[in-house]
Amino acid sequence: MMTSTLKRWPAPAKLNLFLQITGRREDGYHQLQSVFQFLDYGDELTFRPRSDSEVLRTSDLPGVPSEQDLVVRAAKLLFQHAGCSQGVEIEVEKRLPMGGGLGGGSSNAATTLVALNDLCELGLSIDELAALGLQLGADVPVFVRGVAAWAEGVGEQLTVLEGELAPSEPWYLVIEPDCSVSTEVVFNAPDLTRDCHPITISHFLAGQGINVCEAVVKKRFPPVANALDFLLKYAPARMSGTGACVFAAFEDRTAAQEVLELLPQGWCGFVAKGVNRSPLYK
Repeated sequence: MMTSTLKRWPAPAKLNLFLQITGRREDGYHQLQSVFQFLDYGDELTFRPRSDSEVLRTSDLPGVPSEQDLVVRAAKLLFQHAGCSQGVEIEVEKRLPMGGGLGGGSSNAATTLVALNDLCELGLSIDELAALGLQLGADVPVFVRGVAAWAEGVGEQLTVLEGELAPSEPWYLVIEPDCSVSTEVVFNAPDLTRDCHPITISHFLAGQGINVCEAVVKKRFPPVANALDFLLKYAPARMSGTGACVFAAFEDRTAAQEVLELLPQGWCGFVAKGVNRSPLYK
């Protein structure tokens, strides 16, 4: 039985601190190397129990039919796996742009799995939830596990980055270009680099690693190129994932905020703290 206490559950953004493609499998999926880090900023979800077994999204998300939304699919998958007949209404307060490379949909799905497992007292382990999440998308498991991680495979082979391996936790300025980038378009681009030499975690910590998707996206989406050009004037800048959002690290919030206030009129962005432990578990 689902508890009726209402609270907002965070679905934080992620950044890919680098993203390289080392090969392509026979099934067409790309072999990746990346590092995921979370932000203390993202969407928020609220769950309300129903007296029937219906799973409904109560928020209007343009372009995303309810039955295709990852939060609805995640809830149904979880309940089916656990043999639970509970119904739920899910309200999603969107802050993260779609097609922005910040993992909004995957994070929403992970929060749905973690929250409903807790609220309905289903008793599934993190490993079980992560395995369910992988059925929904390659990025979902890292959000379920909630710890900064080195990723390989298609993004599902995760090594927790803790202690001396943990990335620094700077303040980030994230710019949201006025476009939505399709991961499918980027990964199918003929000019995408797919043969990067694999690096190690120690190489990354020493400053190696790029985002090979940047060149592809900049060529096809001028707003992304413009955002990178702007941000590079103030700090080393990079695109997250397959885009469109770009980011740069600053030593403190004030420095990041000062550059945010210099954004050209009509541009959107935000300042957030990089965190190695997901706000979902705080």
